[in-house]
Amino acid sequence: MKLRLPVSLGPEFNRFWLGQTVSTVGDRITVFVVPTLMIFALDASALQVGVVAMAQYLGIPLLGPIAGVLVDRWDKRRTMLACDLIRLLAVGIIPLAYWQDWLSIPLLFGCVAVISGATIFFTVGYLVAVPAVVPKEHLVRAYARLEGSRSVSEVSGPSIAAGLYGALGVAALVVDAASYLVSALCFKAMRPWGEKTVTEGSVGQRLTAGFRLNWADPVLRRVVVAAVTLNCGGPVFVTVLPVLAYQGLGVSVGVFGAAMSVAAVGALVGAAVAGRISDRLGTGRMMAWALLLHCLVGLGVLAAPALPAGPVIAVTMGCYGFFMSCINVSSAPIRQSRMSAQHQGVMHAAFRTVTWGVIPLAALVGGLGVTLLTGPLGVLDAARVVMAAGTLLAACSFLPALRIQPLLDAAEREKAEEADEPVAEPALGEGRS
Repeated sequence: MKLRLPVSLGPEFNRFWLGQTVSTVGDRITVFVVPTLMIFALDASALQVGVVAMAQYLGIPLLGPIAGVLVDRWDKRRTMLACDLIRLLAVGIIPLAYWQDWLSIPLLFGCVAVISGATIFFTVGYLVAVPAVVPKEHLVRAYARLEGSRSVSEVSGPSIAAGLYGALGVAALVVDAASYLVSALCFKAMRPWGEKTVTEGSVGQRLTAGFRLNWADPVLRRVVVAAVTLNCGGPVFVTVLPVLAYQGLGVSVGVFGAAMSVAAVGALVGAAVAGRISDRLGTGRMMAWALLLHCLVGLGVLAAPALPAGPVIAVTMGCYGFFMSCINVSSAPIRQSRMSAQHQGVMHAAFRTVTWGVIPLAALVGGLGVTLLTGPLGVLDAARVVMAAGTLLAACSFLPALRIQPLLDAAEREKAEEADEPVAEPALGEGRS
């Protein structure tokens, strides 16, 4: 049998892909090290962990609306390069402050908030970058590869972070700072793309247009509602997980890092098979069922401490990551298929503002919930109750996503009829609406 090589998406995409792969590995180190540093070095409470977790997403409601408008008017490639350099400096301040003995919770909050703000602008450019360097027919394949890289970073990141933290302590964050430099150099090496977009209307009009575009389209509206629901509960689960592991179950840094790395194998498998699942079921249906299953498998963490904590966390989060990969691979292509290139920036920015804008509050609620319940229940049961509540809320995201695939099928039939082409059969299991 002749070996089939993966379809090449071009050197520009490969440079972009390399930069993002290195950067996401560094990101996982920071995501792991910051709460670990807070709990062990600063003796932080669950509420303080939640507050700093909130800062990771604070820039979304504050900067999200304006980011899309500004990025549309700026050179996207240069904007992303600048964002990498800003994040490099913000991460680098944390170990410097620790070594100078002036690291504090407020300083960590400020550094994480700056990283969040730069990431908002970077993400808008990121979502515009992929269709700018990849043909439309290869978008799902491109996002699958990027999602695969993200999954690889989640496989290797926690173990690398645990090992680096054990060997170097806070100096592990220097690796993340260096990863942003690699990403910036990759953007520097790419040919110019994503130049300023000539758009009509004032900044205020473009801001309004971004929200209106997401709500007026029936597919985008359902994606928005599903994502908001998911992000009302999911961050509660993620924020409380280190508290459950370290303070509730007594898991060591090394065991938690290893468990999270094993868990991320599921996300890697999900990224690898998402394209085939999408081909068989339809992108919209894959997204809907992935939303439901992603949330419900999170309840598996309740099996600890009746079962060994490390394996429980690994298996639960492996399934959690598998379905998260399916969600990520399907969401961006669905949204991009509904919008012209001229409006991609404001559409993505408005989407992120609305759907990620609830994450800071959800993260804070998670930390506050554990703090309030620790007195009567103890930290273990308090964490279990809060995580279960957040998971069940997030599972409701399945409901608005159910109608996405029928709407996509109807749109394809309309296009085929207008072009006088044969009508493709609906995805497996889908009746005609």
